[in-house]
Amino acid sequence: MDDERGRAVRELAWEAVRHLRWLADAGMREIPTPAVAPGAHPPARAPSAPPAGDAAPGYRTSDRGCGSEPLLAIRAELGECARCPLGAGRTKLVFGTGNPTARLMFVGEGPGADEDREGEPFVGKAGQLLTRMIEAMGLARGDVYIANVVKCRPPGNRNPEPAEIEACEPFLRRQIEAVGPEVIVALGKFAAQTLLRTTTPITRLRGQWARYGGVKLMPTFHPAYLLRSPEEKRKAWEDLQLVMKELGPAGTR
Repeated sequence: MDDERGRAVRELAWEAVRHLRWLADAGMREIPTPAVAPGAHPPARAPSAPPAGDAAPGYRTSDRGCGSEPLLAIRAELGECARCPLGAGRTKLVFGTGNPTARLMFVGEGPGADEDREGEPFVGKAGQLLTRMIEAMGLARGDVYIANVVKCRPPGNRNPEPAEIEACEPFLRRQIEAVGPEVIVALGKFAAQTLLRTTTPITRLRGQWARYGGVKLMPTFHPAYLLRSPEEKRKAWEDLQLVMKELGPAGTR
């Protein structure tokens, strides 16, 4: 038992070191104040609505990304989607995950191999980095909502094609409406260019506030790009600091 406890303590310590390294790489010199004070309980959230019954056969609000009736209805309409060729090659459709009434929403490009296997966005190495980015903002992954432009993995992790984006984007748009975030962070070129209807490079879009409908939107680099180019972490942190300033000290509802 002592050996197991020791391993658990060492793993927690190593995870703390990894988190602090991210903060240092991003140029941060102070630890952000958590949205919930240590020892306090997070604000109570309204319980999820019960399953929609005949309106959403086979899906429940407890499913990943379906924590509200509006999100559940979108997932039910999406179904086992075959609206574009990506559906034929997927293992699992990756709908979304997180707080169904989040103030902050992250939108990425599409699932990779790990996401395709798990059925949840951002769970691979890039997802681990995104989680550390969220924690560096003083939030927990469960405080935000995360989705992708396309819900199925492109073969070989290639870029999604225009027809694939066109087939999937209406469901992303409805997810955004259902969650009702105050701020969207668009992760990488495809998310930013899709939501903003532009071909401007992400290097010029990042760090500049834009709007998606009535929602403020901050484009920044994709975590996968930051893994390949760690020297750009400082710029991404600057973008996230702007988001933190916009949301205020408590980024949760």
